[in-house]
Amino acid sequence: MSSALTDLFPHPIVQAPMAGGVSVPQLAAAVSEAGGLGFLAAGYKTADGMYQEIKQLRGLTGRPFGVNVFMPQAEYAESGAVEMYAHQLAGEAAWYETELGDPDCGRDDGYDAKLAVLLDNPVPVVSFHFGVPSREVLDSLRRAGTFTLVTATTAEEARAVERAGAGAVIAQGVEAGGHQGTHRDLAENDRAGIGLLSLIAQVREAVSIPIVAAGGIMRGGQIAAVLAAGASAAQLGTAFLATPESGAHTLHKQALTNPLYARTELTRAFTGRPARALVNRFLREHGPYAPAAYPEINHLTAPLRKAAAKAGDAQGMAMWAGQGHRMARELPAGRLVEVLAAELAEARTALSERPGTGGDRR
Repeated sequence: MSSALTDLFPHPIVQAPMAGGVSVPQLAAAVSEAGGLGFLAAGYKTADGMYQEIKQLRGLTGRPFGVNVFMPQAEYAESGAVEMYAHQLAGEAAWYETELGDPDCGRDDGYDAKLAVLLDNPVPVVSFHFGVPSREVLDSLRRAGTFTLVTATTAEEARAVERAGAGAVIAQGVEAGGHQGTHRDLAENDRAGIGLLSLIAQVREAVSIPIVAAGGIMRGGQIAAVLAAGASAAQLGTAFLATPESGAHTLHKQALTNPLYARTELTRAFTGRPARALVNRFLREHGPYAPAAYPEINHLTAPLRKAAAKAGDAQGMAMWAGQGHRMARELPAGRLVEVLAAELAEARTALSERPGTGGDRR
């Protein structure tokens, strides 16, 4: 198996790209400086906004880092369903004294412009979410010296990633916080998510490219487990949310370990695509009625989420979190990488020292 990815960073620890202002340059730099792979999230930014963050990150670290890009979305949504959901959200708009967003203000997230920047100013790693780029795009990035990864949530999607020519696949289990990176968003698949360890095993048998495991990983022992299962590295998002370098809202950071938010759910309430978040009032009230309509619903609710954050109302915010959120640690990001690496080494040592069973010895 190629080591082109893991040769870029000493510890098999990847900081997940978390869009919406969480994966700021300071966080990515701290992770990379500590020996992991820091990531910027280009999602919801303009191409110039992405470029400015890359410049800032390069001023903070000379070590490898990555940039994540959202794939353009096909038109699956029915306008009637979006209009009905907008009607349901009218009370929220009145409560927060704001207007609903325009659901028709763009589907491609500036994809072509961002690719142009990344080809003109290559970065070490680029990953893609919500689909598979064309072979031409992946080959162009490879020729520019960029290693590419693409998220997959099933073995079938992983095979599509390998066929397109990506360097590695991110196997995203259903435990993961934030958006599921499914290639085709179908409502009938909402409860068909696969747990990470089962997914790694299936993907390992389906493809020969390296696997980066993502979903609910919060401790070094879990990193050891996914490596033993066949992954080359682990990607952690929620674990880095509570760090001081994270750009997450203070209420979001606090909610991770607040007993008031005891669990997470996959919901379409905030964006129209399945995404795992801490269960709050907005999710409970609107989740059952949100249509499969991304990015329309994301545009529609953006002013509501912004107003809730400004008002300090966590019950109206989209607080993305994986299933391991209660294990979050308020450590500086670099220190967290060091702790995770030490836990990983300890777990590996324990495994290597464990005597073979040699059958049933009872």
